[in-house]
Amino acid sequence: MALLARLGSLVLLLAAWWLASRAADPRTLPSPEAVAAFVVREAASGDLLRNIGITLWRVAASFCLAMATGAVLGIALGRSRTADRLLDTPLLVLLNTPALIITVLAYIWLGLTETAAILAVALNKMPNVAVILREGARGLDPGLEEMAQAFRYDRRTWIRHVLLPQLEPFAVAAARSGISLAWKIVLVVELLGRPNGVGYAISYYFQLFDVAALIGYSLVFSAVMLAVDALLLQPLDARARRWR
Repeated sequence: MALLARLGSLVLLLAAWWLASRAADPRTLPSPEAVAAFVVREAASGDLLRNIGITLWRVAASFCLAMATGAVLGIALGRSRTADRLLDTPLLVLLNTPALIITVLAYIWLGLTETAAILAVALNKMPNVAVILREGARGLDPGLEEMAQAFRYDRRTWIRHVLLPQLEPFAVAAARSGISLAWKIVLVVELLGRPNGVGYAISYYFQLFDVAALIGYSLVFSAVMLAVDALLLQPLDARARRWR
């Protein structure tokens, strides 16, 4: 039933787009057929798959870096009041610094390199992960802590059987919110300073005022990220909440 509802809403959206394109200038609002034709041509040339593959690699690299560093920082802040007092303000500053500024500074300091691009995205995502995992670490069940002490769990056993199961829902929540944020920032990073990727393609076709290309790349990449969420992140979310 849910699938039918989603398909129905998609059909209505396409119908509205088709009707609007008939009333508008095709240069500013191309029809679904024109966008589909561009996607087919771009895929046949190999540019579409190459640009999407490069962007996905940047998303994956920056996402993993942000999740790893943000999780460690968040757990440390949640478990230590001293660390929380010392690092809370810098974390909030980084959290509220616009992504554009972080990206530009990364390119200025590290040059127009792949390292700068990935680091800029990771720095934009990491504070969000840290804040979410900090709340999870603060809410650990004291009863489980007492049990671990009573059974004299070593550090490894405590992490595996006490810490990680309680933090899993928070980690999945951070991942789901982070993946949508990461790929949007990657496009900005590519638009500003990379010679390939979806962001670069959007910048190139913007200069040509090719709206069909802009919409085509946007729709295809959005579909890819929705597939990642549906096939990977939603099952992880369901697994993390299975105890409920």
